[in-house]
Amino acid sequence: MTRTLPPGRYTAAAKPARPKRWLVWALSAAVVVVGVIVAFVAYDKFAVSEIDSEATSFDLVSDSQLDITFTVTREDPSRAAVCIVRSRSKDGSETGRREVYIAGGEDQTVKVTAPVYTSRPPAMGDIYGCSLDVPAYLTRG
Repeated sequence: MTRTLPPGRYTAAAKPARPKRWLVWALSAAVVVVGVIVAFVAYDKFAVSEIDSEATSFDLVSDSQLDITFTVTREDPSRAAVCIVRSRSKDGSETGRREVYIAGGEDQTVKVTAPVYTSRPPAMGDIYGCSLDVPAYLTRG
């Protein structure tokens, strides 16, 4: 049994339209550009650092001072560095901050103890970060 369809009611199946060639190239270029940007950001964030630091201990000296001890490891120990150390209160807010100049030398890893003066009683000390880009005001005699 064959079915016959009413004339003019159903159209023949149309071929799907192919995307224009320029659209394919534009989308491909956009994907490549986004991929390059993602790769650059990932490399910048996860690449091996030239400097590494770690807080090893802190000592609560008074209600207005904390001494923090930390280590700094540099790939090139002859380069000077700067580290920002800070104190934090029990609620986690920052109560004091200090830049510490690390002079160049022979040892790849150095241990430093620095006092941090606080505006409120400190509860802990940590390292905010270290850099080999030392500001000029720290190196002037």
